[in-house]
Amino acid sequence: MLIDLDKIAAERVAALDSSGHSVTYGDICALSAVVKSSVPARSLCFMLVENTAGAVAWVMASLASETLVPLILNLKTEESLLQSLLDTYKPAYLCVPADSAERFAADTTEVKAEHGYCLLRTGNPLCELYPELSHLLPTSGSTGSPKLVRHKYANVEAAALNISTFFELKPTDRPLLVLPLYYTMGLSVVFSHLKVGATVLISGLNMTDRQFWSFIKEERATSFTGVPYSFHILNLMRFMRMDLPDMELLTQGGGKMPTDLNLKFAEYCQQHGKRWIATYGQSECTARMAWLPAKWAIEKVGSIGIAVPNAELFLQDSEGNEILTPNTEGEMCYRGKNVTMGYARQQSDLALGDERQGFIRTGDLAYRDADGCYYIVGRMGRFLKLFGMRVGLDECEQIVQTETGAECACVGTDEKMIVYITEAPKQEQVKQVLVEKTHIVASSFEVRVIPEIPKNETGKKLFKQLPNR
Repeated sequence: MLIDLDKIAAERVAALDSSGHSVTYGDICALSAVVKSSVPARSLCFMLVENTAGAVAWVMASLASETLVPLILNLKTEESLLQSLLDTYKPAYLCVPADSAERFAADTTEVKAEHGYCLLRTGNPLCELYPELSHLLPTSGSTGSPKLVRHKYANVEAAALNISTFFELKPTDRPLLVLPLYYTMGLSVVFSHLKVGATVLISGLNMTDRQFWSFIKEERATSFTGVPYSFHILNLMRFMRMDLPDMELLTQGGGKMPTDLNLKFAEYCQQHGKRWIATYGQSECTARMAWLPAKWAIEKVGSIGIAVPNAELFLQDSEGNEILTPNTEGEMCYRGKNVTMGYARQQSDLALGDERQGFIRTGDLAYRDADGCYYIVGRMGRFLKLFGMRVGLDECEQIVQTETGAECACVGTDEKMIVYITEAPKQEQVKQVLVEKTHIVASSFEVRVIPEIPKNETGKKLFKQLPNR
């Protein structure tokens, strides 16, 4: 069975949520058998989930059955996007929380109800699915696109093995999952911990909710995985003053974290006998591709570290030649069994095979230091040439954040950089800082004030949604 779920003691708790519901490894295996008997042929299923133990059971049972192929979505997916996806992919099944089933009752028939979720038959005919296709996830930040990432079963196996290895996971671990299941990093927390027989503590509660902290303490959570925004909230909540003796690992992914905040958590962990491990990944590579060992958390703050086990990171120049010298920028490439098969943009793409064959160009510009640790400079396309000088938009955002404390988003053309901020009093200061740091004339920068920087649920900036670009 997938990631050897059937080899874990059946009575062990696999997932426990903040509502008190739990599922065992035996429950997941039994549900997998139910799915297999209820769904006679490989079928596409839209799985609309919340962060609950029941959702973990259905996601893992569907994958283990190798019969139901889920597209894992947020239950609260915006209605027009959901309808667009339904029209594009025409799933044969839906799997939704039981209390949401009535919303889809008019066009479906109930097949099975278990663990707070209902499996519904839509009436759409079955479509051709590639034999190794395991599941689908929306591309990061795709708020209006039918573009999906196509995973295969070998990706799940590889991710579970790689991550459980470098985090040194063990059966007694009790990781806290606050990232959503439909987000690649959230799902990877489940894969990797179930691989070793651990118990995933899952919560959909707001991190500012008192019950959230009661859940952590009462259930003795041993690790926390978050994106930069998660740690920003933890910092505001004065996490470092809390008494959490069971919490032994903090791990971050989902984008670059401000250096000062990164360092603050790294120092806290070092001083309190905990591990701080920053990671890097993409949906296209089943979440994790690189990790920075805890021993380097302070010395190499800002680095994404080294490739995960059983994989390879390397740099290529503009002509596709591998860069072997340290501290030389190039496009970061990755090779590993967790590289997904490619994208789907329409139903017929679900029959496609593996278009990547374990290799991907990440689109990130990076360099490697003498110890083999990688540092990302920015996205390949996130550069302008102002007055003949190459300027990194990501680097400028970091400068503004560090020097002024203003949250910002930088876009533009080779004629002018447009800098969006949310604090009007800092408008002139931001421009002056950029002029001083880049040595480019002030007319090259336009600073605009907007109410908020548009972001997705994991805190990544949505540049295409900036007003009047």
